Amino acid sequence: MTPRTLVDIFRNLKSLNKPDLHLYKKDGQWHPISSNEFIERVKWVSCALEGLGVGQGDRVALLSENRTEWATVDFACQCYGAVMVPIFPTMVSAQAEYLLQDSGTVVAFASTDEQAKKVLDAKGNCPKLKHVVVFNDLHEPGLISYESLLAEGKKIHESNPSAFDQRADSRTPDDLATLIYTSGTTGEPKGAMLTQNNFVSNVLAGCQVLPFDSSNVALSFLPLSHVFERLIEYCYYHRGATIAFAESIDALKDNLLEVNPTLFGAVPRVYEKVYGRIHDKVAKGTPLQKKIFESAIETGKEVLELRQAKKSPGAVLAAKHFLFEKLVYGKIRAALGSRFRLAISGGAPLAKDLAQFFWGIGVEIYEGYGLTETSPVIAVNTPSAWKLGTVGRVLPGVEVKIAEDGEILARGPNIMKGYFNKPEATREAIDPDGWFHTGDIGIVDEDGFLKITDRKKELIVNSNGKNIAPAPLENALKTEPFISQAVIIGDRRKFLSCLIVPNLEKLADWANSNGMAGKRAEDLIADERVKAIYQKILDRANTDKPHEQMIRRFMLLPAEFTIEGGELTPKLSVKRRVVDTKYKDLIDQMYAGSKD
Repeated sequence: MTPRTLVDIFRNLKSLNKPDLHLYKKDGQWHPISSNEFIERVKWVSCALEGLGVGQGDRVALLSENRTEWATVDFACQCYGAVMVPIFPTMVSAQAEYLLQDSGTVVAFASTDEQAKKVLDAKGNCPKLKHVVVFNDLHEPGLISYESLLAEGKKIHESNPSAFDQRADSRTPDDLATLIYTSGTTGEPKGAMLTQNNFVSNVLAGCQVLPFDSSNVALSFLPLSHVFERLIEYCYYHRGATIAFAESIDALKDNLLEVNPTLFGAVPRVYEKVYGRIHDKVAKGTPLQKKIFESAIETGKEVLELRQAKKSPGAVLAAKHFLFEKLVYGKIRAALGSRFRLAISGGAPLAKDLAQFFWGIGVEIYEGYGLTETSPVIAVNTPSAWKLGTVGRVLPGVEVKIAEDGEILARGPNIMKGYFNKPEATREAIDPDGWFHTGDIGIVDEDGFLKITDRKKELIVNSNGKNIAPAPLENALKTEPFISQAVIIGDRRKFLSCLIVPNLEKLADWANSNGMAGKRAEDLIADERVKAIYQKILDRANTDKPHEQMIRRFMLLPAEFTIEGGELTPKLSVKRRVVDTKYKDLIDQMYAGSKD
């Protein structure tokens, strides 16, 4: 049956009879949860919601890392008629409080005591919040254990099995499924109201063009609180794939080898870190190993260019590629497991150089594009239609047009209902003809591929009135082994400058080899020899750039931007306004006394 709601996707799992719908790790071992067991738990949690005082349309918050309980609570809410409000577990108490208060959450689920404490701290300022349920063993007073809730829900379901079905039957495509709060890079978070049909239309369209099927084993590590991972996992459920929940991003290296997944989704920051680790390892090799690696990467790019042009390599190039497959490519890919087929990238732009590197070694990363408000996919590269440097072709059923100022507008069944309790913001985002204004600048090329050039609100306009897109410049810098993060500065200024966060591990290795072992990061970045390293990087980056795109000055920072520090959103996007304010003194120093 073609699903019309998320409830239909859930109900279709009944015919699956899959022994390992979910995999989770406990006590050093991976354990399966069958589709039948998952179905039962969803029913029990759904039946328990009424006893917690949840009414139809009430909001239920979920503050947790990725785990089987996350999906259980989500589908329980969909079947019951509650509106799920995901909260990133990396959020601090004040951020969580804002979401709980703004959404009018009635019940909150949390993974651990630590996460539950954020909710308890906020409870006094959230008059509608009645109960807090915690998944793990609880020690804080005033919490309800998840296991006791399951037991209560099981009793309720067994006493009246038809009640669950009656509620589930009453769900319609227009019902609100969730409030997902935008990360607020340019202002306070807004709750995007996404309906059952918003998600399901995106699932059906995505499954038309991407190779999801029941043989897939997917590793889940991008936060489910992020709409990108949530939509992908709805696709997995629709196709009957197995979902393995990673222990954490720190355990990703081991989990990849243990689970041996066929695919996964991630944001560019993950690929950037993998790329950095590969280059760090190569840098420690012999001169011969470095030369072999560099030749292998160049050969991979040559073959990739021919593939994109739908041409075959000649005999000599094919032989070189075959040799490097044995010596280099296969060994790098082995870290992803023997069954790996593809990866999907979303949430932020993937640098073209980065994509070329991975594709060149045989790791196919299909970049897509969308926003929370579009449920989320607007366009995506696919195995049958891909072009590096673009975000793919527009998804079936979705319309895109480019406004006169270059902004990408989207319309279709995936567009949100609006922002929760913010009619004015809704009118600003969605025009009377139903076009959602993405805030991104882009073009559709002659082959129908969408290319994002920058954020409309993040375009730098220098003091001479020149428009400059910072993202491509930043992405290029982040491919440098010595650079972890970079933020271009220059709005209403005479020239561009840059705040650079060094790759501190790489810098420490350099220090060990140059008589500065054990030096603090603050001391290293003050050293003139270190500054010279970064000046050379910028000199290379400035080559052949137009005058206005040249980076004239830079400052090195001793620590990474973080969510806790306020510089990053939960999906790891830089909050430019926060950076501008927090590092104002350093920025002013870069422009002090300038006559350029």
